[in-house]
Amino acid sequence: MSKTIILEKVKSTEKIVRQIEVDNVLVFEVDRAINKPDIRKEVEELFGVKVAKVRTHTLKNKKVAYVKLKSDYPAVDVATKLGLM
Repeated sequence: MSKTIILEKVKSTEKIVRQIEVDNVLVFEVDRAINKPDIRKEVEELFGVKVAKVRTHTLKNKKVAYVKLKSDYPAVDVATKLGLM
């Protein structure tokens, strides 16, 4: 896979922190050409977690991926490793 998740553009807003803590969801900005299976595979390989569901939202010039982790893997731990929390 030549495209990777752009972690530098992850923002830590209040809404995203709530999703991390309550919904076990991580939010990434990704390349518009990347698809859901690629996002799932990349997140599982990078962080050693299992993904339950991937939702995407395409904006004018970017794509946002909402990655819900399985309940065995807390998103707070991954966010801490990324320095978001």
